[in-house]
Amino acid sequence: MIAELQLDLARMRSLKVASGPVLCGRVMACDGGLVEVAGLPLPIGSLGAIEGEDGEVSLAEVIGFRSGHSLMMLLGDTVLLRPNAPVRALGNPGAVQLGDALLGRAVDGLGNPIDGGPPLGLNQSWPLAGRRESALERAPVREPFDCGVRAINALATMGVGQRMGVIAGSGVGKSVLIDTVAGHAEADIIVVALIGERAREVSDFVSRHMQGARRGRIVVVAVPADHAPNLRLRAAQYASAIAEYFRSRGKRTMLIVDSLTRVAHAARELALLLGEPGAARGYPPSALAAITKLVERAGNSARSGGSVTGLYTVLADGDDAQDPVVDTARAILDGHILLSRDLAQRGHYPAIDIPASLSRVMDDLVDPHLMHAARRIRSLVSAREENRDLVLMGAYRSGTDPVLDAALEQSAVIDAFLQQPRGDAINLADSFGELQSVASIGAAHA
Repeated sequence: MIAELQLDLARMRSLKVASGPVLCGRVMACDGGLVEVAGLPLPIGSLGAIEGEDGEVSLAEVIGFRSGHSLMMLLGDTVLLRPNAPVRALGNPGAVQLGDALLGRAVDGLGNPIDGGPPLGLNQSWPLAGRRESALERAPVREPFDCGVRAINALATMGVGQRMGVIAGSGVGKSVLIDTVAGHAEADIIVVALIGERAREVSDFVSRHMQGARRGRIVVVAVPADHAPNLRLRAAQYASAIAEYFRSRGKRTMLIVDSLTRVAHAARELALLLGEPGAARGYPPSALAAITKLVERAGNSARSGGSVTGLYTVLADGDDAQDPVVDTARAILDGHILLSRDLAQRGHYPAIDIPASLSRVMDDLVDPHLMHAARRIRSLVSAREENRDLVLMGAYRSGTDPVLDAALEQSAVIDAFLQQPRGDAINLADSFGELQSVASIGAAHA
């Protein structure tokens, strides 16, 4: 007990305590989750503590200004909030605390532990919005990244520092695919942001991954769907800040955000609350810009030699591939994996639509003969899927199309290559070896 108290005292001595006065204000109005505060001129993104009627403290974040008053949004519920309630400033505006103590832990959007573990001793400050780098400070993507999924490794090869999207409708297998990548990707640090998901999925993910040898290099930032929109948006920014921090130390980091659509929804709620008009299908311009800012924080650093490889899931509402969030994400990402509901209904896992999926950096990562093999498999899969109905009706005559003939003859081999048992991992070398084997069989029968 004495030893633990001595450790706590040592941590307290190391903390930097501000000696100046603390800014305070008063609640002037409250409309839903939006709180108008007078006498508290804080920058946007700053946090404040509002005292309730029963003495409880509610956290709020500055999201705008109006007529000299700060507009704050609660990070929790509006229970027992009263007029003229005192509000005091908290922490350093726009900064978060990071450190190695985050490894192996699950936290919320404010950095508070949610896994039942001890408090975190974090002593490194980092901007929540990140440190902007010039375009020339970003090193190019030149090294392949092993994600553990054979179809992606072989046919849409990811690179270290690439930003890849996983696009699909609800219930098609995004979360399961992300779970496989998080459990088997080759990276020094893995940061997983679960934004707007079900609380049960958060609990299941933590119980599966926060154990064993990999626990010491994974960080989970989770804010379920029933939390405030600014807390959901802050969680995505916080996870990106964690990944950037480890990149600055030369680490090969992987950032997984599930999902980018929930981040856009949170940004839309904030923008509409501030009076910004909706544009593309109700999404204000700032909501779509939030996606671009978040994705651009991933990449390679020429200065530190570290990297952030980003994998972002994108929910296509109503399976609409032209949804504004999907379209915006696809335009800024370095590639995308499209999941097919038809394949999922056939029991094909992972349900990756190979012809519609691509990696924009694959040509720079693999040898020309592997690219030729990948194109061969893509052409066979495309020919088979385009003529599937014709073949099932018996209207196709063998010999009409040599490519389709080869695709039908090697259909079982191709399906066995594209499918992978859940939880299993196939590394890059094995994926490339099997790719060449399947492509050579198809070429021999062409």
